[in-house]
Amino acid sequence: MTRSAIFAPFDIIEGDRKRGIVLVADHAHRELPEEYGDLGLPASEFDRHIAYDIGVAAVTARLAGLIGAPAVMARFSRLLIDPNRGEDDPTLIRQLYDGTVVPGNYPMAAEERERRLDRFYRPYHDAVAAMVASVAHESGGAPFIFSVHSFTPVMQGHVRPWHVGVLWDMDHRAPWPLIEMLAADQNLVVGDNEPYDGALRGDTMFRHAIVNGFAHALIEIRQDLIADDRGATEWAERLAPIVDVINRRADIHEVRQFGSRTGPV
Repeated sequence: MTRSAIFAPFDIIEGDRKRGIVLVADHAHRELPEEYGDLGLPASEFDRHIAYDIGVAAVTARLAGLIGAPAVMARFSRLLIDPNRGEDDPTLIRQLYDGTVVPGNYPMAAEERERRLDRFYRPYHDAVAAMVASVAHESGGAPFIFSVHSFTPVMQGHVRPWHVGVLWDMDHRAPWPLIEMLAADQNLVVGDNEPYDGALRGDTMFRHAIVNGFAHALIEIRQDLIADDRGATEWAERLAPIVDVINRRADIHEVRQFGSRTGPV
């Protein structure tokens, strides 16, 4: 982890906003501001998935470069606060995560919870919202939002068979062709709303895509496939032409309200 006296809660990768694409990476980094130390955890815990999505920063940066699109990436570890949760979600600030107790998050005073929302969570989401609005303005249409995540090969003793999963809720415009094109590679096991379900009220896609009627998809890549530079580059190169094809579809840049399986939007 790196330390900085001035901690920026997000990174922006610039790209051609006229392309109509916004890349988002909620769990790209594992950094913490100096005043939080290590949240009482040994350094080894920050090498695990509980701290960040392994490989995602490299995949997102390479993909942004290949397709010429801008990206917004959160810089803070999700152990500090999880930007891919609603503000009222009980897992927003975890006190226990995959068997690890997080001492710096327990007990959690209401003032500290609000402080983390104000200093990290909300500025990140403001940056995503600003980028989405800018891309919509520059491209002259509804933007296509593509979110990059990664998942562990094994969770709670269960081996996960998928190489990649596509998460979505009700809007199938981007997920269906994405799944179809990925599955055309017979060497890949592609999950449809696996290993997680894409219907999560208040998450990043809900907040910036669903409520606005913007086409979107969230991809989950198995972490062992992108843990090194070679794997990250291979996956970015695999995704780039697929994202480009989807972005060229006329319906992708229309505002459409599909609702959400989590309840009324």
